Amino acid sequence: MRLLLVNPNTTESMTDAIAAGAASVARPGTVVEAVNPPFGPASIENDDDERRCVPGLLAQLTAAQQRPAETRPDAFVIACFGDPGLEQARRLTGRPVLGIAQAAMHAAALAAGTFSVVTSMSATVPRGWELAKTYTPAACLGVHACDIPVLRIDSDPTTLQPIGALCEQALAADGSRSIVLGCAAMARFAEPLRRRLGVPVLDGVAAATLLAEALVPLS
Repeated sequence: MRLLLVNPNTTESMTDAIAAGAASVARPGTVVEAVNPPFGPASIENDDDERRCVPGLLAQLTAAQQRPAETRPDAFVIACFGDPGLEQARRLTGRPVLGIAQAAMHAAALAAGTFSVVTSMSATVPRGWELAKTYTPAACLGVHACDIPVLRIDSDPTTLQPIGALCEQALAADGSRSIVLGCAAMARFAEPLRRRLGVPVLDGVAAATLLAEALVPLS
């Protein structure tokens, strides 16, 4: 199986981290690739960034669809928590396309029943609620922003500490049983946060990778 993850922003370090996160959970026979468009926002932190990233995202999917059959992806992941362009991507490819928010929210609902989302900037909170009410309306009990810019989360490992503190506050305030990380740049924090919090911590990149592997044989 060949899986293509598309980071809709232009920051290559995030794309590399997304590839590493997917490869760490993928089956031995899965070929994992990650790409990003050459144009668009450097990070996605609000509704305008989401709109601006869609043309580059769809261009990457179109190019992948035009590959020879032996290198054409069997499934795709949109590696941005706002799930931008998800429905357009599904119409374009005709193959399984997973958004990391949808994958993480469903996985959290199945694994723990309820969850709180911890995301990056406050401007993304309304989108987080919109997606939660669409995907898992009974399971999401809160959406919380750390107000740390995405590119700082990507480059600064010390942001784990304030993000972890916010996760603790969210669990206590919401009475939820798990955490969904609302930013692809937080993916590498999932395991240390599981140890710190003692509850499931769902990273959408890992969840989407595992779900894509399960869905391809059914498609």
